[in-house]
Amino acid sequence: MSQHAYRILLFYKYVNIASPETFTAEHLQYCKDLGLKGRILIASEGINGTVSGTVEQTDRYMADLRAMPEFKDIVFKIDEADEHAFKKMFVRHKKELVTFRYERELDPNTLSGKRLSPAEFYEKLKDEDVIVIDGRNDYEYDIGHFRGAIRPEVESFREFPEWIRQNLSQYKDKTVLTYCTGGIRCEKLTGFLLNEGFQDVSQLEGGIVTYGKDPEVQGRMFDGKCYVFDERISVPINRTDEDVVIAHCYHCGVSHDRYINCPVCNLQYVCCEDCEEEHQGFCSEACMEAAQAVKLG
Repeated sequence: MSQHAYRILLFYKYVNIASPETFTAEHLQYCKDLGLKGRILIASEGINGTVSGTVEQTDRYMADLRAMPEFKDIVFKIDEADEHAFKKMFVRHKKELVTFRYERELDPNTLSGKRLSPAEFYEKLKDEDVIVIDGRNDYEYDIGHFRGAIRPEVESFREFPEWIRQNLSQYKDKTVLTYCTGGIRCEKLTGFLLNEGFQDVSQLEGGIVTYGKDPEVQGRMFDGKCYVFDERISVPINRTDEDVVIAHCYHCGVSHDRYINCPVCNLQYVCCEDCEEEHQGFCSEACMEAAQAVKLG
């Protein structure tokens, strides 16, 4: 039995949804009635979401979603929590579950990389001849990533095609490993790599969060923390004594792995507790002065 009152669910499934706009409206009302909070995206190609709720609410949500034929085998990644990880409930219709805007259609159910379990991925990571591509954004990489992974010089997922074409084309004959937070971005990324002529492409099944929970690998070879899109901001992955802090405070440079948001420009940046107090949470003097000007005005 869970020792925590709440849970956080992370889930996705690529599957055809015939009337996504209607399903979006109905699903939003259902989630609100149930008392969940979080963010869910729905498209004609499927569902992608993360929600928080009590143990009873999340049990009900998982059972009800799996009762629908199209979601009968959906996989939920579950974290225990002491409270909600979100303030509100959003369910939105989008053209793509993850915005990629690739010129060719990508259906992960027909084309994607080989799936590797955490143990298989760990064994591949130890091969010095593999190319490891982080399928997330640069700021996610900066707070934590697999050892030896290439840092993506992108601020959004849709920048990957051009970045890969410009920087990684020379690795088409290499063994390529990809990973992301929960797996959904790699479903599209590996299909893109195969379309672009990469020969041997694999993805971490279930993403970083599943890797961190595997009792065999215990998060080995992942340095730092994993960025998550809820109020926790980051979670630990490496459960061994190899765990290290790789990020640094934006202001003073001390090793730290805690993100905060600037209250003026909303920049999310790593900041130690001392600097947060000294700079009042602002990322710069300009933002501090702008906030003071608003107060005086």
